[in-house]
Amino acid sequence: MPLPSRRAVLAGAAATAALTAIPLTQGRSYAATTTAAEAGTYRWRNAVIGGTGFVTGVVFHPAEKGLAYARTDIGGAYRWDDRTGRWIPLIDHLGWDDWNLLGVEAVAIDPARPNRLYLAVGTYAQSWAGNGAILRSDDRGATWTRTDLSVKLGANEDGRGTGERLLVDPRDADTLWLGTRHDGLWKSTDRGATWAQATAFPATASSSGQGVTFLTAAGRTVYAGWGDGNGDSGTALYRTKDGATWEAVPGQPSGEAAKVPQHAAYDCHTRDLYVSYANAPGPNNQSTGSVHKLATVTGKWTEVTPVAPGGTTSDGSADTFGYGGLAVDARRPGTLVVSSNNRWADGDTLFRSTDGGRKWTSLKDTAVLDVSQTPYLKWGAEAKFGWWIQAVGIDPFDSGHIVYGTGATLYGTRDLVHWAPQIRGLEETAVNKLVSPPSGTAHLLSALGDIGGFYHDTLTASPAAGMSANPILGSTTGLDQAALKPSYVVRTGWSSSAANGGYSTDGGQSWTPFAAQPDIASSAPGPVAVSADGTTLLWALIHWSGTTYPTHRSTDNGATWTEVATAPKGAAPVADPADPTRFYAYDTTAGTVYVSTDSGATFTAAATGLPSGDTQFRITAAPGRGGDLWLSAKWNGLYRSTDGGATFTKVSSCWGSYAIGFGKAATEGAYPAIYHVGSVADFTAVYRSDDEAATWVRINDDAHQWGWIGQTITGDPRVYGRVYLGTNGRGIQYGDPS
Repeated sequence: MPLPSRRAVLAGAAATAALTAIPLTQGRSYAATTTAAEAGTYRWRNAVIGGTGFVTGVVFHPAEKGLAYARTDIGGAYRWDDRTGRWIPLIDHLGWDDWNLLGVEAVAIDPARPNRLYLAVGTYAQSWAGNGAILRSDDRGATWTRTDLSVKLGANEDGRGTGERLLVDPRDADTLWLGTRHDGLWKSTDRGATWAQATAFPATASSSGQGVTFLTAAGRTVYAGWGDGNGDSGTALYRTKDGATWEAVPGQPSGEAAKVPQHAAYDCHTRDLYVSYANAPGPNNQSTGSVHKLATVTGKWTEVTPVAPGGTTSDGSADTFGYGGLAVDARRPGTLVVSSNNRWADGDTLFRSTDGGRKWTSLKDTAVLDVSQTPYLKWGAEAKFGWWIQAVGIDPFDSGHIVYGTGATLYGTRDLVHWAPQIRGLEETAVNKLVSPPSGTAHLLSALGDIGGFYHDTLTASPAAGMSANPILGSTTGLDQAALKPSYVVRTGWSSSAANGGYSTDGGQSWTPFAAQPDIASSAPGPVAVSADGTTLLWALIHWSGTTYPTHRSTDNGATWTEVATAPKGAAPVADPADPTRFYAYDTTAGTVYVSTDSGATFTAAATGLPSGDTQFRITAAPGRGGDLWLSAKWNGLYRSTDGGATFTKVSSCWGSYAIGFGKAATEGAYPAIYHVGSVADFTAVYRSDDEAATWVRINDDAHQWGWIGQTITGDPRVYGRVYLGTNGRGIQYGDPS
């Protein structure tokens, strides 16, 4: 999944190192001010797509039928509601300052107490990210108590598909173990309220390593996978039998194929512990791996690898991969499932054994996939079995019910043959841009990270018409609609094909790739804008590293392109919605607005002395009004120009502005409703103004915050009060006054 840039919320991201419990049910006091009325009452829902992100872990509860949890790398944790057949998000209450906690490193359940649930949260272990935290619940995630840690976690870093790294001790339900990437093993004896490092753990932590990759119980013994084994006497698996002393497990496998332990699962009937391995933490860069089992009574190790990586496929490609997800069947002794991972040549699969690993069957070979619930999963002519398969679970009450996570969804089966997404309610998209058309069938077009984007002909079901063809895009970097000709839409982004952009003449339902593109566009696609009449395209070119290149212009639907030397490099172009000859661009390095009055052929400097120094300061044009511009300058505030960028005035009603958009006015002929991710009182939230930003009403609430939400927001030009909000991991949220 895409990393949120460091600029997202550095000022508010730092978590404290205090080890005191902080109940999250105690929200801040949101008092009314002269510029913010009491919170408006809104109903918030996901615009349904279905998954679209990496499901990194699935945990079934062994004592209660129908109870399961899923974790994601940047999109929070979910509880399965068996009655409704959908996932319930559990940590949407985490707000702007806690954006780093939306990534879930690990889930832990208490096997004897179904109401107890624990999460280890923290998205990045980098120096610029805040510390991790432990969330604990006595009501299955309905409410939480939080303990901030003094260490960092890395739910969206390499190794995020291993685990679980959090465990309730099998001897004492009040004792928890936490494995970290760079700070060793930690222990709590008060249900996660306070933590201390387990100094008896013998492995040496590394600032650049993987650390503890999983913790699992085998009877009363706790096993810990160690991802830095080759640098620590070759040991990759440790255990404790008494909770006080640790030892390297005797006789454990070694070598490249057993370098990084991924998952472990214990068969309580046969008393065998199974461990999957790869030569890298994953989900990428694995080229070999193995599966082994330990007879915990005798100490004997046996290799049970389904297929040894390293052969060749029918077309001669190297069949390289590792092993990832692993689960045992609680009802059938000796029955288990393990996934291949990073097997791009022959495609990943699940291997199933019913005799303790002596013989295996590839479940992909007989799989019948039904993706009618989520049509976007048809990559080309048909759906794929999946990739990045590191989350695998077997229902302890139903041997035929197996689920596995992929880089885009969660598949499930009830008969080992027919598979379909089991993903309702779980939305994990990172959203880059949203457009709400003034007419047509769709009320929403989206540009997304990793998954392209969609023509949302409905908000309550996965769209039938994705924007994944002509061209096929991974992450979409640009999306724009001609204001006076809304049937014309343009988009740009990253692509594995030769085309990095395309246009639509039917409002985004079908697409034609650009016939040509600038040479650098394949490695530096950036935002795109289309003039109000749909005749001129401007494409800003930005490499993923941040290097910028000259903006390019086309007047023939992308058949030819010319460099615009006078436009500031890397500045996102903005089309005037009323005058087809006018474009705007904001030079964030100099704090200068540039204006074109000749359809983007040349630009000249206009307003100067504006905030500078952040590439994410952005201009938005108010719909239907020529020269009415709004500048979101993050902590510097919100600015407005009514003279086409010649001058700007600071808006006094708020002190921070991150994203702004417009929707239908409250009354006919009035100024459009303004929707704003900004800071009005002493906190950052979602607001609406019906009086040109003189006053604001907060429209989200403490239960609906979704971490970092500063990328994109827009109102619906046809439905007053409706707002579409892009999140960085919780998909597209849309709200209506209730």
